[in-house]
Amino acid sequence: MNQRILLKAKNIVKSYDGVRALKGVSFELRAGEVHALIGENGAGKTTLIKIITGAVTADEGEIEVNGAPVTENSPRRAKDLGIAAIYQEPSLFPELTVAENVAMGCEQGGFWRSVDWKERKHQARQLLNQVGARIDVKVDARDLTMPEQQLTEIARAIGAKAQVLIMDEPTASLTAEETENLYRVVRGLRERDAGVIYISHRLEELLVIADRVTVLRDGEVVGTRLMTEVDRQELIRMMVGRELSAVFPKKKIALGDVLLQVRGLSCRASGVTGINFDIRAGEILGVAGLVGAGRTELARVLFGLEPASSGEIVLSGSPVKVDSPARAIAHGIAYLPEDRRRHGVILDMPIKANITLAILKRLAGFASFDFQKENELAAEYVKRLGIKTTSVLNPVLTLSGGNQQKVALSRWLATKPSLLILDEPTQGIDVGAKAEIHSLMGELAAQGMAILMISSDLPEILGMSDRIAVMRAGTIAGLLDRDEASPQKILAMAIEQDDQSRKLTPTIY
Repeated sequence: MNQRILLKAKNIVKSYDGVRALKGVSFELRAGEVHALIGENGAGKTTLIKIITGAVTADEGEIEVNGAPVTENSPRRAKDLGIAAIYQEPSLFPELTVAENVAMGCEQGGFWRSVDWKERKHQARQLLNQVGARIDVKVDARDLTMPEQQLTEIARAIGAKAQVLIMDEPTASLTAEETENLYRVVRGLRERDAGVIYISHRLEELLVIADRVTVLRDGEVVGTRLMTEVDRQELIRMMVGRELSAVFPKKKIALGDVLLQVRGLSCRASGVTGINFDIRAGEILGVAGLVGAGRTELARVLFGLEPASSGEIVLSGSPVKVDSPARAIAHGIAYLPEDRRRHGVILDMPIKANITLAILKRLAGFASFDFQKENELAAEYVKRLGIKTTSVLNPVLTLSGGNQQKVALSRWLATKPSLLILDEPTQGIDVGAKAEIHSLMGELAAQGMAILMISSDLPEILGMSDRIAVMRAGTIAGLLDRDEASPQKILAMAIEQDDQSRKLTPTIY
């Protein structure tokens, strides 16, 4: 590894409203290095990254790039210095095409320059091919799935030819194959002496890709270690300050009667076809598959966002019509979507308003709204789910990612559902919050709730599911019992038959 230091942050201090987010943090990145930066949500990772990229100004401390101090940093200044970032929540322009979004990070020139549209599209296709993405460069970014947005962000950053590339949860919504392609790209960056700051809650992947790791806790550096010196348990201990015995606290419980039966369910609009499965009370049915297999589309059909064109949904023995979210909620179905910032929470609204949003009719009387009941209910879920906040009046945007996810989950638990659909429930949250959500899922199942859990995280699928439904091309390719499931079997089902000769062992995060 090249020992030249590309980036150095020295004694960085930052406070928000009197609360210290960073307490004298120092960090360095060498040329040709992948340096992992980890810690629980709220540990200070995002604040440090925003200071490096010029989005936030530090109260104290300094940043150096290639040995030279950076004064009056800004996003434009950081870009000129060769610093680029891929954030956990994609920051694409929704009204622009994929090619235009990629060009925003790559093209240089004045305001009145002419645009070579053919070359722009060609360059975008080349960059997307580098990261293994098969995306139409002419579509608008708003029409992309979450994984496609992530891959477009990565392609844009690579096109910028940055010397310092920050990757914040880059594999959060990627499949095993897409993750392997990303690893290949990262190794290529390392070979050209670029430096990568790699942020991830998937600790196992750090052991594969990172050279060093720095752990933050409560705004301070716990330590910087070579990856060869640590294992997963040691990293968890450094992050949370204690041993974490069970990230997947799956308990064996007696299952109840069949709660949901799905027979021949199809939706022409979303490409879901011929779906057959059932879930019993107390059961967690995991749904696995590659991106584009139809997992989220199935959830949307079950929740009435894309009503079925044929087939049957049977709840507790009675056929029901689910042609809208309102009707789904009335039937006891709740749905926590994948993209919490766009569809899960309303960031500017208070925590209490987010939690009670789906049950407003229950809180509204003939002439008035029961604000006291709203406060009590919100406080109950803040306590029950361990949401870290000083007040239910605080906006959701003040919370960490894990706590935002808990608020989104609280909203649907408040409807008292019998069937809970979770789409990527722990994506992009820290290991402590992940364990808490898994524990809550176990409690809900023990109370008789049926849970349909969609996840791209194979350890989560294997660790939390009673059975696993594997989707491929809009239908269920097969079902596996917990005892017989393995990463190899899941991926073999998820891949088309003519692709069986490909490597079937996925990277386990």
